[in-house]
Amino acid sequence: MKDKILQALSNVDDPDLKKDIVTLGMVQDLTIEDNKVTFRLVLTTPACPLKEMIKNACINAIHHLVDKDLEVNVIIDSMVTTQKRTTGDALSGIKNIIAVASGKGGVGKSTVATNLAIALSMMGAETGLLDADIYGPSLPTMLGLRTTRPDVSKQGDKMIINPIEKYGIKAMSVGLLIDEKQALVWRGPMITTALRQLMMDVAWGELDYLVVDMPPGTGDIYLTLAQQFPLSAVVIVTTPQQVAVADTRKSIEMFRMPAISKPILGIVENMSYFSPAELPGSKYHIFGKGGAEELASEYGLQVLGHLPLFQSLAEEVDKGVPAIMQDNPMIKTEFIQMAERIAQQMAVLNATSALAEVKETVAN
Repeated sequence: MKDKILQALSNVDDPDLKKDIVTLGMVQDLTIEDNKVTFRLVLTTPACPLKEMIKNACINAIHHLVDKDLEVNVIIDSMVTTQKRTTGDALSGIKNIIAVASGKGGVGKSTVATNLAIALSMMGAETGLLDADIYGPSLPTMLGLRTTRPDVSKQGDKMIINPIEKYGIKAMSVGLLIDEKQALVWRGPMITTALRQLMMDVAWGELDYLVVDMPPGTGDIYLTLAQQFPLSAVVIVTTPQQVAVADTRKSIEMFRMPAISKPILGIVENMSYFSPAELPGSKYHIFGKGGAEELASEYGLQVLGHLPLFQSLAEEVDKGVPAIMQDNPMIKTEFIQMAERIAQQMAVLNATSALAEVKETVAN
């Protein structure tokens, strides 16, 4: 009976990875007791948007190919995948490091990074958020941590910073270490040193995702993050208007340079439209329309989401309440769906990387 069930489940493919779930090792702990079949369906991310579809396909396969009278109990579980790392990596507890970047300031990059991290956490992933905008850290304001300071502990002969935990995520920013009125007049090497400390001297622990809120533009921090740390992938943020789209092109081209060369998961269009409170179903494209689609078509990328502009949401964010935590089902749904797509793209990227490594090993 067990072999028949596994054979039936081998007809169910993961839509993203394009292989059957048995070959992928997603079927685990299969048990048969009387007329009841139970197994764990281990997905590559808790944020998988297709989990119910895969579950129903498993049940249908067993009913059609084995026995229609069997009671099938599918327990959905997840194990976030990662890419191969160098042994001894100080960040080996972090499975995926995702940078959120933009070509220019003012496009809501920090808003996207913060709400993405919280959305991933809400879906069951262990998540951290690093504010890498050394000159203009916004994380303390967005998370309501302006008067909060992290604890520091000693591990051996090294001082380790304990990240602040709020809204289900671990967060760290240079803004949590200095007075908010203090101006940082630092040269490039000092910025690089500060980023290294925020990455390496923080007790991140075991994380499925570390979301890194990057500074706008291009510069030393991008080179440092790409060359010195195991950056997994990048999410690009833009707004619809052409001035933002033009600068976003530069950001995309930067990540395609040989010196950086990091995969881009897709594009998020922020401030895509405005919906007034009295007309929540209406959409006014006050900054233009189609900027993200233009970039996606030009570079062969996916549009990960269109995020609206709400005055009330902006006011609450200034009070330290991220958009996804506010009483607005529409905006919460937008961020959750965006996070699902990003997690989905990350899982596909990891699977593709693993397959490439296998092929290279066989070839050698």
